[in-house]
Amino acid sequence: MTCDPDPRDGPRDECGVFALYAPEHDVARLAYFALYALQHRGQESAGIATASGGHIMVRRELGLVSQVFDEQNLRALSGEAAIGHVRYSTTGSSAWENAQPIHRSDGRELALAHNGNLINAVELHSTLVSEGVGFRSTSDSEIIAALLSCHPAEDIAEALAEVMPRLRGAFSTVAMVNDAVVAFRDPAGLRPLVLGQLGDRYCVASESCALDIIGAKLLRDVQPGELILLDANGIRSIQVVEGARKAFCVFEHIYFARPDSRFEGVPLQVSRGRMGELLWEQSPADADLVIAVPDSGNAAARGFARASGLPQDDGFVKNRYVARTFIQPGQELRRHGLRLKFNPIPEVVAGKRLVVVDDSIVRGNTTRQIVQMLRDAGASEVHMRVSAPPIRHPCHYGIDMSTREEMIAHGRTVEEIATELGCDSLAYLSLERVYEAIDSSAETHCDACFSGNYPLAGTDDAQADKFAFERELPLVRA
Repeated sequence: MTCDPDPRDGPRDECGVFALYAPEHDVARLAYFALYALQHRGQESAGIATASGGHIMVRRELGLVSQVFDEQNLRALSGEAAIGHVRYSTTGSSAWENAQPIHRSDGRELALAHNGNLINAVELHSTLVSEGVGFRSTSDSEIIAALLSCHPAEDIAEALAEVMPRLRGAFSTVAMVNDAVVAFRDPAGLRPLVLGQLGDRYCVASESCALDIIGAKLLRDVQPGELILLDANGIRSIQVVEGARKAFCVFEHIYFARPDSRFEGVPLQVSRGRMGELLWEQSPADADLVIAVPDSGNAAARGFARASGLPQDDGFVKNRYVARTFIQPGQELRRHGLRLKFNPIPEVVAGKRLVVVDDSIVRGNTTRQIVQMLRDAGASEVHMRVSAPPIRHPCHYGIDMSTREEMIAHGRTVEEIATELGCDSLAYLSLERVYEAIDSSAETHCDACFSGNYPLAGTDDAQADKFAFERELPLVRA
């Protein structure tokens, strides 16, 4: 059994993708470092595929990027183009078969890496199986790969133009054939995808931080419904689907993406700091010190401290070397499990009335332990401030959240949640203030986890957890 010592019960990151066509470069090495920058988006598996001389090579394994790749296997992945993927499973279990990039050669050979969830996966799978198509995994990503691999069109862009309208849900996806790389984004733009330039060549990634690490320049977001083709002729853009309601995930701004990334022209470090400032304006606290739950609460805590004039300090030391492990802590250490990652500093917090800033609370188990650890370290009061609204609804578009019944905010008032957590007070940032911080509005975003307003027709509770797809269908092996 796998033990994940990351004790936080916040929403789990989904996946990260990267792709480039650059014959003049060491494409596998560039992909490795881009995935390294995207590691926060998924820690279960990693993979890189390259195209060389008309053939596609793939390496994918369970583990972190640094565990999956070394100098020897990077050198073996030579080629003109590469795509890469880091995964946290949002559809399908954490098995090797579900690691990506997916490689298929039904009609055309291709490799594919996907961030998101399809809400019509069962329907598409049933259609393909009835046509005699087999599958090796229980990931909805393989459905997209199968649709493209089986499509009779000679040109991959032509195949995609027909396949994309059949997909419903979230899909920021990169794929590679023998002589080209394609990237495409769902018509609502639910999950992120950005376009960069490296010299005379181009690349795409889930976040701009992946471009920074390889020295590429951020050009723009890939547009919802857009297809980008990269090959020996350069770059080509095709707007496959137009006029759809945009619904970019607002939680990317709050939590998922790295603070040094930019989305929709907004630097996240700045907007998250602004969320903290607005949190103080909306819900001040009579306290002595502001501390963050590191690392995702850092920017909002700084903003809260700036606006309030209260001093800020590090109330916790975070162990930054904790990764996924297959070693169980054992009964003796189990009750100390949270200290694998966070350790409070009594000299900082003892006798203080604390404002503790975090970005989100889902089940509340971790927050409850954090409050108790601070009290054990001598804090006189603990006032929780959260730079997002209460999460009351599951995500069906590529984020692994709990079911409604597991969420601490489900059916509870803020005062009742505070009692459950054991803190002296609790306040959340309103959704209106979140949009003020990012200088945008609900009309172009998805905020269903807060509001329950799902932007795509056909979203229902049948897709409420990442194993729903597995339960619905038998595995038909190719």
